[in-house]
Order: sequence, then C-alpha cells, then structure tokens
Amino acid sequence: MPNFKYKARDKFSKLVTGSIAADSQADAAKKLTEMGYTPVSISEVRELGADKILSKYKRVGLEEVSTFTRQLYSLQKAGVPLLSSLEAVSVQMKNQYFKLVIEEISRDIRGGISFSEALKKHTGVFDEVYVNMIKAAEAGGLMVEILARLTELIEQEIDTRARIKSATRYPMIAFFVLCVGFLIVVAFVIPRFASVYSQFNATLPLPTRILIGLNLAVQKFWYLFILIIAALIFGFRRFVNSNTGRPVWDNFKLKVPVIGPLVEMLVMSRFARVTAVLLKSGVPILEVLSLVSGSTGNIIISRAIENIKKSVVQGKGMSEPMKVSNLFSPIVVQMVYIGEQSGKVDELLLSVADYYDRESGYMIKNLTTYIEPILIFVLATMVLMMALGIFMPMWNLIRVFKPV
Repeated sequence: MPNFKYKARDKFSKLVTGSIAADSQADAAKKLTEMGYTPVSISEVRELGADKILSKYKRVGLEEVSTFTRQLYSLQKAGVPLLSSLEAVSVQMKNQYFKLVIEEISRDIRGGISFSEALKKHTGVFDEVYVNMIKAAEAGGLMVEILARLTELIEQEIDTRARIKSATRYPMIAFFVLCVGFLIVVAFVIPRFASVYSQFNATLPLPTRILIGLNLAVQKFWYLFILIIAALIFGFRRFVNSNTGRPVWDNFKLKVPVIGPLVEMLVMSRFARVTAVLLKSGVPILEVLSLVSGSTGNIIISRAIENIKKSVVQGKGMSEPMKVSNLFSPIVVQMVYIGEQSGKVDELLLSVADYYDRESGYMIKNLTTYIEPILIFVLATMVLMMALGIFMPMWNLIRVFKPV
C-alpha cells in the first residue's frame, strides 16, 4: 500500500502535516476526513528504484524491537506521554532505519492516527500480534500492562532462538569445515594425483575418477552450476509460497525427524502464550483465534486453529477440535477442557505454554545429541570418498612399481 504525504487543517484550522497509507489519493482524503481533517494537499511518496530495492534489505532485529518495547514500557509506567516517550526512545536508537521508523510513527500520531494504526504501516518491523495487542491496549487503557506482556513474549522468542543457535553451532561449523576441505581436495589435490598417474598405463580407480570429473565439471561449467543452483532456489521459493506448495512444505517441516517435533512445540507454545496474553488483555476469543491463526507461520497448524475458531462459533469450545487435530498432546487438551469448565482458559493456556516451553527446552538442550548420528553419517561418507579418491591411486602406483 503506497504512502501519501498530506497537509490538512484540523477543527481549529491549525495546519498539520504527516503521511498516511492508502490505496489512492481519494482513499487518503477519505481517511483524513474521517479523522476530522480538511485536506489541503495530498501527494504520493514515490521511492526511487535503487531506494526501493535497498529498502527491502533494511532490517530491524528482534533484539532491537525488544529494547524499543522495554524502554517504551518503562517510560509509560513512569507516566511520560506517548509522544515524549517515542521521542526519547528515538534519540537512543542506534539503528538509523529503526530511528526513522519511530520518527515516522511519531509524526503519524501527531497527525491524528492512533498508535496501533501508525505501527501497522511498518509490518516489516511490527508483526500482527504486536499491532493488535497495542490496539487492545488503546481500547482498554492497558498500555503499560500490554507493553509488559509484549516484552515478555519477545524476550521469550529471543531466548528460544539463542538456544537453537547455540545447539546447532557445532554441527554447522563441523559441516562447513568439511565442505571446505572437500573442495580443496577436489580442486588442488586430486588433479595432481591425476597428472602423475596419467603417465602410467593404468586405469584410475572409480572414486578418483568421480572426483576428477567433479573437478573438471566445476572448472569448465561453473556458470551452469550457479545457474542451476539459482534456478533451484528460485523454483523452491516459488513452490513454497504457492497455494499448493506451502501446505506440502509446512507438513514436511512437522514430519521431518528431530526438527519436526521441535517446530511443532515452538509453534504450539507461541499459540498458547499469545492466545492467553490476548485473552487477558480483553481481546474477544474469535478475534484472538483469527489473529493467532495468521501468526503461527505454519499453514497446517493455522488450519487447525481455524477449525477451533469454527467450533467456538458453534458454541462447542476449543478442546474438542484440538483433540481431533492430533497436533495437541492429550495433557494439553485436558488442560484446555478444564480451563473451559472453570472459566480460566487464559491461565490454563499459560500452563500449556509453560509445558511446551519445558519440552522444547529439553529438546533444544539435546539437539546436538539428536543431530550427531546424522552428522557423523554425512561426514563419514565425505571422508570415505576423499580417502578412497586419494589413497587408492597410491596403492595402485605401488603395484605398478613393484618388481615382478
């Protein structure tokens, strides 16, 4: 959706300026009128081609969003006005792109847009859950409480990501080093053996011929390899983002050994915790389920949540469709059922989130142990290939020089 810069008069005839997201100039004028402004001028903000391309690579890390939320929470708790809080946070922000985003949010709020609507214009920084929780805070006057819960959610996700990175660091380094070693052997060692061995009337062993063929193919047709890899990546991304491919890929992520159960636990933990927090914040259950369904990142689980929503609409509750989906463990279904009977669904969902966090934490802690057999098999295959490619010609040369 394009952005439009505007100048308008408020009800006191004071000139205000800012920017607003709209489908067209007419739509922007309509929105300004609904806000109580009289438009003076509206012009679309057009990005140059280079700026548009570069803007796609501007990123705000989750840690920076966490810092922003924590600082905003502290200032709001101290009773500092929202605009003053945003200005104070903006001054301390080191990421220049994020600083510009915060300044634009401040301008939009001055122009009469709500905080949640201003955040919604920056979907690359603030996701749907973040925006809707702020919207709930504005509706219920619970800004301090919601910011505190948002801080907890973001820090929980940061901690989970850090633990996964820590658990997979050793296997990734080991695999990368072996790949580099394999490339060095193929590019420099094997060709020298081939040149020496070609002086004798003997046939090279199959492993050595395979490595030499790989070396020649890379040297002569390297551009084809690049094109094939690029085409595979492009095709894979198109397939994953298509209506047909997305369910297949998401289902594969849930079924693959080791990683699948971990992905499922992390998504379920996020679902339970976000749902509980939104319910505590006063957001209606149907709106909560719609919001959480779109924020899971997995279409298989999103469909299961949509079925839960349909069940709630029909007055049947959440526990039955959770049981039918086979994605939730029996203990979780039982806890949700008890929560529905006691009217404490939000508290029981927090217990569900804690349950999944404990299970996923245990799995992450032992992730290296689970990956080691797979890693050892891959490394052993590559080492065996290199060893046979190097040493078999040497053994054959010894037989060539051995006196009869």
